[in-house]
Amino acid sequence: MDQEALIKQWIMSDPDRLEALTIAAAQELPGWCLAAGVVRNLVWDKLHDFSASTPLNDIDLIYFDSNDISVSRDREIEQRLRGVSTFPWSVKNQARMHERNRDYPYTSTEDAMSFWVEVETAVGAALDDSGEVIIVAPFGVKPLFDYTITLNPKRPKRTDFEARVYNKRWLQTWPKLVVNA
Repeated sequence: MDQEALIKQWIMSDPDRLEALTIAAAQELPGWCLAAGVVRNLVWDKLHDFSASTPLNDIDLIYFDSNDISVSRDREIEQRLRGVSTFPWSVKNQARMHERNRDYPYTSTEDAMSFWVEVETAVGAALDDSGEVIIVAPFGVKPLFDYTITLNPKRPKRTDFEARVYNKRWLQTWPKLVVNA
């Protein structure tokens, strides 16, 4: 089974992630996906043979809508999500994130993800109209299976990268991982 199909199978077998995807899909946001730890942690948990999923400190729902880039819209979506579930939602419209990062405007969710600090974090999952899991991964999914945490060569922010590796305790949680900076 190829790696992307394996991730899809793991997601479909994870009741919490599947529920979060279903709730997110109901928001009908353009270019949406659940990204970062939602997929990354699941793969690393499986590679480490964990019997239970590592708890998520947030569920990153990202989307791309250049028609309304207000922070208040994201807060409204978070409120709506918290009204239907207890998941720790974090909503961010990627159409405005270029401003924070001092980049040229991004063209899509996937383009925005391609500027994230680590390659392995830039993987997301969504549901298509028929309820099938789709994977959004500007760098592909192979890096997730390489037991690495890789500094994004497109955004080589070494200080931010090292701080994230340390603060998120990835090497302590998943000891088989190695930093690839």
